[in-house]
Amino acid sequence: MNHVIQAEGLRKRFGTTQALDGVDLAVRRGTVLGVLGPNGAGKTTAVRILATLLKPDGGRAEVCGYDVGKDAGRVRALIGLTGQYASVDEELTGAENLVMIARLLDFGRAEAKARARQLLDRFRLTDAGSRAVKTYSGGMRRRLDLAASLINHPEIIYLDEPTTGLDPRARNEVWDTVREVAAEGGTVLLTTQYLEEADALADQIVVFDHGRVIAEGTSDDLKSQVGRLTLSVRAKERYRVAQLTTIVGEVTGERPDVQETTGLVTVGIADPGVVSALVRRMDEASIVAAELAVRMPSLDEVFLTLTGHPAEERQNELVTEGSVA
Repeated sequence: MNHVIQAEGLRKRFGTTQALDGVDLAVRRGTVLGVLGPNGAGKTTAVRILATLLKPDGGRAEVCGYDVGKDAGRVRALIGLTGQYASVDEELTGAENLVMIARLLDFGRAEAKARARQLLDRFRLTDAGSRAVKTYSGGMRRRLDLAASLINHPEIIYLDEPTTGLDPRARNEVWDTVREVAAEGGTVLLTTQYLEEADALADQIVVFDHGRVIAEGTSDDLKSQVGRLTLSVRAKERYRVAQLTTIVGEVTGERPDVQETTGLVTVGIADPGVVSALVRRMDEASIVAAELAVRMPSLDEVFLTLTGHPAEERQNELVTEGSVA
């Protein structure tokens, strides 16, 4: 089976809010699919349907060949789920949390303890395993949460915005863990509103907006849809910024953007050949470049091009049944 997750035409409405409006998804075994979109785009709703926690109003979905509605029990045995916030018991130790969850999954007592030790070691939590979770850092809690989702050796792991609210260090720890899971052949569906996260972790990216899939492909595929490169240049002498901006505009025929704090001048270009012309003009004006680069567009720029608004612009919409993020 090439695809372990397949969804067609998923629809879900909460009151007047159309959370999902005909969503198709396909995830290949052993890959990381990044579901990217702002709060309120429908990402969490899609995950809840695929995890059998929510029934769609229309469409169908299968996990490892099992229908999420008709074969919910079998689907649950094949998946692990980590939500946006750590769901472990803060009063228990890390080891006690894992043993408890293993016992709930019908592990024998000795087997549960062995699995807990194995996961604590894998997630670099052995030394903290005997401490109450309330003493853990944010990154440690998330690693413990991820460990809990792997107790039953799932074929597929759903990570619903796993780095929400974490500082950069803790976020990087979670990223390392996701990479380890993927390297061991696990299939991961990762939802995120962070463009950098999708760029760093996902083999394929699906972009959600207003309950619909508006684009999909690899990071480079999506960036190529913009069809333009970004030229960045900064003068060594800050007082030359205005002159440099004028030159960049004349050479490219576009209106450049200027970062006031750094003096960096950026502009979109279709032809990288303009760089040679820019260098000649800068040489003629005796402007020395402290920085000069041409790069692919960022996912931020891709999202803006696709949707007409930045990824962080929309706010989460809460409805009676829960979040539609």
